[in-house]
Amino acid sequence: MNRIIPQIEFIDEFGSFRLKNPTNIHELYFPLCNKSGLMSSVTPTLHGDIKIDQHHFALAPVSVVDLHNTRSARNFWVYVHGKGAFSATGNSARQNSLRFTGEDKSERTIEAGPLWHKLIYHEPLCSLTFEITSFVPANDDLAELMCISIINNGEDEVTFTPTSAIPLYARSADNLRDHRHVTSLVNRLTYLEHGIAVKPEIVFDERGHKYNNTIYYTIGAEESGTPPIGSIGSLQDFIGSAGTLDWPEAVVANLSPDLFKDKNIDGLEYVGALRFNDCTLKPGQRKNYILITGICDQFGTIDDIREKYCSLDKFNNALAENRKYWEDLSDKTAFSSGIDNFTEWMRWVSLQPVFRKIYGCSFLPYHDYGRGGRGWRDLWQDCLSLILLDPNDVRHLLIDNFGGVRVDGTNATIIGTKPGEFIADRNNIARVWMDHGTWPYLTTRLYIDQSGDFEILNEKQTYFRDALILRASSRDESWDESYGLKQRCNDGSVYTGILLEHMLVQHLASFFNVGEHNIILLEGADWNDTLDMARQRGESTAFTALYGSNLIGLAELITEAKNRLGMEYVEVFEELAMLLDTLNSCPDYDSIDYKKALLKDYLKTVSKGLSGRTVKVSVQDLAKDLRTKGEWIFDHLRKYEFITTKDGDGFFNGYYNNDGQRVDGDFPEGVRMNLTAQVFTTMFGLADKNQVEASYLSCRKYLKDPVTGGYRLNTPLGPNKLNFGRGFAFAYGEKENGATFCHMAVMYMNALYRRGFVKEAFDIFNSLFELSNNYTVSGIYPGIPEYFNSAGKGMYHYLTGSASWLLMTVLTQMYGIRGEFGNLVIEPKLLVGQFDSRGYASCKANFRGRRITVNYVNSKGLDYGVYKISGIKICGVNFDKYIINSSSVRIPGQDIDAFKEHEINIDIVLDNDN
Repeated sequence: MNRIIPQIEFIDEFGSFRLKNPTNIHELYFPLCNKSGLMSSVTPTLHGDIKIDQHHFALAPVSVVDLHNTRSARNFWVYVHGKGAFSATGNSARQNSLRFTGEDKSERTIEAGPLWHKLIYHEPLCSLTFEITSFVPANDDLAELMCISIINNGEDEVTFTPTSAIPLYARSADNLRDHRHVTSLVNRLTYLEHGIAVKPEIVFDERGHKYNNTIYYTIGAEESGTPPIGSIGSLQDFIGSAGTLDWPEAVVANLSPDLFKDKNIDGLEYVGALRFNDCTLKPGQRKNYILITGICDQFGTIDDIREKYCSLDKFNNALAENRKYWEDLSDKTAFSSGIDNFTEWMRWVSLQPVFRKIYGCSFLPYHDYGRGGRGWRDLWQDCLSLILLDPNDVRHLLIDNFGGVRVDGTNATIIGTKPGEFIADRNNIARVWMDHGTWPYLTTRLYIDQSGDFEILNEKQTYFRDALILRASSRDESWDESYGLKQRCNDGSVYTGILLEHMLVQHLASFFNVGEHNIILLEGADWNDTLDMARQRGESTAFTALYGSNLIGLAELITEAKNRLGMEYVEVFEELAMLLDTLNSCPDYDSIDYKKALLKDYLKTVSKGLSGRTVKVSVQDLAKDLRTKGEWIFDHLRKYEFITTKDGDGFFNGYYNNDGQRVDGDFPEGVRMNLTAQVFTTMFGLADKNQVEASYLSCRKYLKDPVTGGYRLNTPLGPNKLNFGRGFAFAYGEKENGATFCHMAVMYMNALYRRGFVKEAFDIFNSLFELSNNYTVSGIYPGIPEYFNSAGKGMYHYLTGSASWLLMTVLTQMYGIRGEFGNLVIEPKLLVGQFDSRGYASCKANFRGRRITVNYVNSKGLDYGVYKISGIKICGVNFDKYIINSSSVRIPGQDIDAFKEHEINIDIVLDNDN
């Protein structure tokens, strides 16, 4: 049938939305989760899964392709007397078949918000409307709750027999293709008054089987708490010998659960098929059912969960608590704007880093890789948004995570589930990502800027140690588990150094680790994980630029620390002083051989262990050494890596491949260019103003997609010769090969804002914002995905580092509310179209433990570059003394602390009067 093209409509200030008749029902998914680790995904047909980790799935694990090619999904059935079986989700063989014949008159609406999901399905063939609300409680309960409301929209009474259908997988994701049938043989079913529970006898693992303690269950009740009249636990009994989950015999034939009560129930696949009393609804009447699916390790927990949630009133109370929890979380950093849907959309962006903290980089349908957890880079970048919410909550995380740094400048690549727990690599493959050393400094710098806590630099932490040495190029065969995972001194003691020392190790070792063009070696890859085939000769200009700016930033940081803390010296392990070579000589950094030889000596020395002795380096000398190294990088890249094409276009080269060849520039088939190199050369001042402008114009010419408007990660880079990375075997326009990769695009937006190219930065932002909010193209719910493909479809939604960077950029650059060494700086970079009809824009944020609201008043409707800051009021009192120039305000941190009000209201007047 012909339908209006659907679009998402926001329905409240917290970002709740409505989508009528979604078109891509087998790819559209929504996360439901809590901080205790219950992770669900749910689609418009209630497909998806429920789990707590890789080895404990209540529903069968699904990748995105499984959402349409498997029938195993949450369902609720009604056998309407006189009309037959209908699925409350529309997911039956009969109802599905009508979609392609033009006979389907049903209507499907999705409503969702932080963090709940409602399916509203109207089925005219039986004159019933089904409303199914799902959420995960915002507490420690590992359960997903559903309320199924059935409404008679017809003119006659309707009598039906209701039956739930929740197929319980109840084991590890590994068993999908590893003894799927055999692992069912160890299953044991227990019938409960309110449902069923499955507790496998053992955890099946041929390396060593173990007793199982985990219970998977589905329970339910009518709205009053009345239990089901029976259950069918066996999946085979439920579907029948010729049936399927989308046309189960027990429902279609309306079979009584009593028919199966004496059958064998051990060693089978199971389903939570709970049969409720027959129900008759008069026109306009409604009946509600509660279903709960969860994971626990005690049968008593199931009774507790039933008592807590198994009635309509209890369900609604828990739903209200859940909504308040997530709405409050989304309100910690919130924005108002004259741009339609911006305020509500940013609510979802602000929640995405929280989702990634819970899910890691796995466990949603597109994120079908890994086994849970996050990588090194992910953890530090996710901390960016958490710092903006409350730095005090992040301090201990930063300290713990510095324990993953090795003394050779590399690091553990996977963070374990416990604080300070590190693992060498998810695939046990020795690999170094050359960019990893940059992120701890950037994150710690943001923390210090927001909090003013310079003392964190002197907190002590251990170093990570495993069998990998010499930057993972060799293994120490003498290392075993008895040594432990912490770096020891030669006398056997565990060495601890200050966090500043850890950052120095990462940057100094990388500075000397150069290839044949005097650019830092690519090693296993950089931020672009697919650049994994240039380990010998590959070099990354892009991240060499970031190391250079970080070295200069470290010099600035320790100089300020000297002023704040009276810190005259920095104490480091004596071997590290080898890399502080400007202290005793005038090194020739143009000499590649010199750099390689010095690094080789250092790596060989520390691979044998640390002496345990330390040396003191004056802050002044250390800052000079770091600045010298950083400025050398800047000068080198400006001189050798800025390309001017034959057509006069200018931009920075990004890489050298494993044949030692420059990746970007003029080629027979056209210009090759990548976005990453423009980001980090622009962000912190390496590129001069003319180079920034030239790079941006080149990005618009070569990288801006004329169809979607997004900025691609790269142009086509020629045939895949296996000399750069696996990504170039991907279809062009997908993932890291030419997609609009949101993370790097957002970082480019950040870079342009920092350099004062405000309209250009907003152009980048708007390209992502418009794509994200155009459901008919992007096909995603509100938020920012990992990337948009060449058709504009949003891919790998929710779990992406781009959300942290976008939240940080909108707050600290676009709205201009940021910390500098603990002082509050306000420097708006809003265009005239971002103010509402009254000339207002505002932001709520946290700073130094206070709740601040900044209101911008632009009553004359002036554009950026025209308006100036002409006045400031704090809690209604004039404080013009804080205006430091026409574009910015600085409020000392101690003055923020001195305000009596916990919530501080700041009004900034924008005008063009002198």
